[in-house]
Amino acid sequence: MRLTSRALWERFHGRLGADGIGLLATLLLLVTVGLGFIALSDDVRENETQDFDERVLLSLRRADNPEAPRGPRWLAEAARDVTSLGSVSVLTLVVCAVSGFLVLVRRWRTLALVLGSTVGGAAVNGILKGHFARPRPTVVPHLTHVLSESFPSGHAMLSAIVYLTLGALLAQLVERRWLRAYLVGVALTLTLLIGLTRVYLGVHYPTDVLGGWMAGLAWALLTAVMARGAKRRSPGLREESRGDTAPS
Repeated sequence: MRLTSRALWERFHGRLGADGIGLLATLLLLVTVGLGFIALSDDVRENETQDFDERVLLSLRRADNPEAPRGPRWLAEAARDVTSLGSVSVLTLVVCAVSGFLVLVRRWRTLALVLGSTVGGAAVNGILKGHFARPRPTVVPHLTHVLSESFPSGHAMLSAIVYLTLGALLAQLVERRWLRAYLVGVALTLTLLIGLTRVYLGVHYPTDVLGGWMAGLAWALLTAVMARGAKRRSPGLREESRGDTAPS
């Protein structure tokens, strides 16, 4: 007897369950993003993206004055304000504030997940920057100060790790789907805006930012998979994720 697509889906869903399907989707996305980052990094290493990167940066500056970005005068200052949300200083303050809250409510396992994700992600970003050692753009003047290598963008990668991790963490505390979508949407919007400002300010090539987004998303997905496995083995972590833990 031939099974319809609906019957096949119901059989597949019945065998794996909602959790199993969610885990499978996360793993598929992780593999896709990881392979995409590898392909992009190969192109960057071989300078195949250099012409595209430089043309994009030049298109964001006035033809008669490369020091002047296109757009109204206030846009450059706004970009500097937004880009600071992805700086190490601001992200450290955000993580410390969240960690302090988790300490106060005694959610030690959740605290370990947050710190492991953010600190580990920062270490991976440093390793990747040192490995590729891509120089910063020189085709246009920088509109803000920079200190480290260019690929992948630390602002893009670390903001993806921190904001997506915290957005997913907060989403677990609400039941309505639209509230979860809102929290994740805010995290994604912040990550996107921070990355775009790095290109607008001339301190990163577009492929630096794209690589940072991909690496940050991959690390956040890997953390999510590890957290899912930890919850299965730890009743205490499952209670914390449901909000069952209260300060004594």
